[in-house]
Parts: sequence; C-alpha cells; structure tokens
Amino acid sequence: MITAKTTFSGYRRENGRVGVRNHVIILPVDDLSNAACEGVAHNIKGAMAIPHPYGRLQFGADLDLHFRTLIGAGSNPNVAAVVVIGIEEGWTKRVVDGIAKTGKPVTGFGIEGHGDHDTIRRASQVAKEYVQWASELRREECAMSELWVSTKCGESDTTSGCGSNPTVGNAFDKLEPLGVTLCFGETTEITGGEQIVADRCATQEVRDRFMSMFNRYQEVVERHKTDDLSESQPTKGNIAGGLTTIEEKALGNIQKIGKKCKVIGVLDKAETPTAPGLWFMDSSSAAAEMVTLCAASGFVVHFFPTGQGNVIGNPILPVIKLTANPRTARTMGEHVDLDVSGLLQREKNMDQCGDELLEAMMRTCNGRLTCAEALGHREFVLTRLYESA
Repeated sequence: MITAKTTFSGYRRENGRVGVRNHVIILPVDDLSNAACEGVAHNIKGAMAIPHPYGRLQFGADLDLHFRTLIGAGSNPNVAAVVVIGIEEGWTKRVVDGIAKTGKPVTGFGIEGHGDHDTIRRASQVAKEYVQWASELRREECAMSELWVSTKCGESDTTSGCGSNPTVGNAFDKLEPLGVTLCFGETTEITGGEQIVADRCATQEVRDRFMSMFNRYQEVVERHKTDDLSESQPTKGNIAGGLTTIEEKALGNIQKIGKKCKVIGVLDKAETPTAPGLWFMDSSSAAAEMVTLCAASGFVVHFFPTGQGNVIGNPILPVIKLTANPRTARTMGEHVDLDVSGLLQREKNMDQCGDELLEAMMRTCNGRLTCAEALGHREFVLTRLYESA
C-alpha cells in the first residue's frame, strides 16, 4: 500500500526535479547528425544516442515543437547530462541553451567546418567525462509528491477498457491524493467520449481549453474531408480485438483517468506541467509519438496498458506495460511487465490490480529495468505538424 509517507530512490537534479534513471544522452538536432551521435555512443560505453528523422527546413509551430521536444527530452530528470550535435552551430546552440536552463551538464557541437571525424572525436571526449561524472551520482530518498507519471494505451481490445485501462485508473486515483503529477492524452482516441473528460475538468477555464484542443483536431478531420477514421481509428487490430467504433475505443481509453481524478490543466504537445495533479496533453494517439512527448514534458515513469500486445519502449522514459488479455500475456510475455488478466477471470479485484501496478512502478523507480528497457526498445519518435519548407 502506497501512502504519503512512502518514498522511492531517485536522482535529484540541479533544478530540484527527481529522475529514476541516470542517462547520458547524445542528442542530434537533425537527421544529418544521427551518424555522428551514434559514432560517439559507439565510442563511449554508457552514453546513449537518440537518432530521429527530422530537423531540416521546418518552420513556424512545427519548428517550435521540434525544439520544445528536443530541449524537453534533454531536460528530463531521467537524464544526467547531454551532448548535442547538429549540422549547424545556431540551431545546436538553441537546444544547448534550452537544456542548460536546468543546470545540468550539456555541451554542443556543430558538424559544419569540422566534419564527422573531428566532431565525433571532440564529442566523445566530453561524453566520456559526462559518463564518468554521472557514474558517481547516487540515488536518494524522495517523496511520492516528487514523482511524475504519464499514461497511454496501445493496441487496445475489449480487455483494455474492461481490465488494463481501469487498472491504470485505479492507480491514478491512489497517486493523485499524494501530490503526484499525472498526465494522459491521445486526443483522437477520446472522440465520442470528450464530454466525459470535459465534465471531469476542475474549472470552466480548463474545460474550455480542453474542448478547444479537441475541436482543433476535429477541424483537421473536416478540413481534409475525412468522413471517418477507417483503418486508423479504430485500427484493424482494435477491430480484430472487438472494438468496432471509435466511441467504444474512447470509452475504454478514458478509464485510465480513474473515477476520482479531476483534470486540473491542459498542455499543448511537449509542454511542462506547472502543478501536481492530473493534466491532459494534446497529442497523437501513435504510441511512440505520445510517449516521446511525455518524456519531453518531464515525466519519469509511464504506464502503458495494451490488449492485443505492443512492444513500445523509450530511451528516456521507462514504459511499464500491462495487459488483461491472457493470450497476450502468454504469446508476448517478454513484453509484459504486469499481467492483470486475473481481474477479468475474477481471480483478483480492481484494488488488488491497481496495487500490483503501483508495486511495479515502485520497483521501476528504484532501478528495476522494464521489459522494454531489458529488450532494448528505444522508440524516440518526434511529432511532425507540417511538410518541410
């Protein structure tokens, strides 16, 4: 049983935030810099490159989101130090300066005028120093109110809305009174259940902002003359799992926010919460995209309920996967951190499953690797808004 007196072992960062991992990351500003980042990580054991395919000729809100995501990823409390590499000095400095505001060690390198070999050599020297420095950092006892937990579901089926998603909701209902900062999103997958979320908003201002975010998505659908979300929402996998409409999927999805939590605020993509409690973040329903956005927002542990089975991980944010589908627990067991199929078989009740999830969370916070981490799943997928200029 987790109470306000429960503590976990975390790494306290320079800005006061607490992480549960101690990564040194090599962060590319753009796709052209992936090879150099991977070269540094190859040289320095303990450093981790995070390649991605974007960062050239973006503009406007898309470019702002790109920088916000990269800076947020580097600023995440699960990261001890960062080496940033970009093709150009200017954009590299922008990311470095953003991360530097947290007080953590960060150094940037531009490839132009140097080439890969020299850049990799110089960046490897810094990365080595960072890895050795980070290796001496020690965990300390931290209060539950210092924990940030996000959630997203994936490959949902009928067991999701009846079992694994409500298990997350039960855990959220127990974490929220302890001052934990919580987050959910998946704007597209709330379609048909948006009024339920709106009614859970703490104030009229929050409700209005939530509906504004939701309606913005609806306008995109209408602008592209998309009358339905065939083969996207619900997906073929969802349909095979018994979810025939987006409304059915939405009602199951919403179970993740529990029965008691109020939505205290609304975030745009990769924005950072400013107070403890439950936040809604406008986001894609694509698994790797939203988990990446949660990492960029500063969350340090992630709950991922799945029905048909999912292999999602993240390089920065530990992803705890749970399922209530006994077939998935059997056929994809190496990816499942918690099997709650006993809930639907009446072998366990909801409180027991919620407590088991919280126990898995505490073990993860204290250092146990998730299945995704042990298997090397490091999906880091940036959300893109526009075509390139």
